Amino acid sequence: MKLKKIVLISILYMAVISLTGCTQHKQHADQWATIQKRHQIVVGIDDSFVPMTYRKKSGQLTGFDVDLARAIFKGRDITVDFQSIDWDMKETELNNQTIDLIWSGYSKTMQRAKRVAFSVPYLSNRQMLVSLKKRPINQIADLNQQALGVQTGSSGMEQLEKHPKRLQQRIANRAPILYDNYNNAFIDLQAHRIKGLLIDEVYAQFEIKTRPNGTNFQTIESPFAAEQFAVGMRPQDQQLRQFINRRFRKLKKNGTIARLQAKWFKE
Repeated sequence: MKLKKIVLISILYMAVISLTGCTQHKQHADQWATIQKRHQIVVGIDDSFVPMTYRKKSGQLTGFDVDLARAIFKGRDITVDFQSIDWDMKETELNNQTIDLIWSGYSKTMQRAKRVAFSVPYLSNRQMLVSLKKRPINQIADLNQQALGVQTGSSGMEQLEKHPKRLQQRIANRAPILYDNYNNAFIDLQAHRIKGLLIDEVYAQFEIKTRPNGTNFQTIESPFAAEQFAVGMRPQDQQLRQFINRRFRKLKKNGTIARLQAKWFKE
């Protein structure tokens, strides 16, 4: 009787191991064929990141990256499903396969490249310091141990942590004030709750140009090197990566990317 129980337990154990192995294999397989079969790709975004991915007052999603993603998959019978996510959890969402791509002004960094495969870069960017003209930051020293805002999970946050002597040691408590999105950060900036804001150049310039009180703000360059925006995907999705890179080359060659840049970045 004991022998039968041992045999039964062994069989059940092997079945569990087999199922676990199948699940792990599925998670680590290239998903391009699956994406094509379901005719849908899920793109993780920050829907408050103007002018890359944001919502109009009507709630309609728009932006440079929205147009670009749709252009990449145009004619492939694949619907682009944009999914708003917690930006601090973007890599986790990708690895859990709740999204297929990270595409929302996503800067390519060495730290992220350890966990994510990147497409070819498609746009240059850099971090800027935004302040009020009435309480200006004209040089880094003007921070003088005062509060600095930054978005959680942003490349600006990564730069602060990677190069603490360049900026982090000059701010209050040697730690930034963290925000889920830049909208709340701008509110606190105008209310004098923070001295400045470390932010992507594309966002800063768009906000200053389009806000009714945009003339109240000013920018200076941060002490960090320029960055490049790229599409993030799972390292095993090499066929998807090759497809996106081929499409980028085609859209650059036929002038589509240049037209989108002219539309969204007039300067």
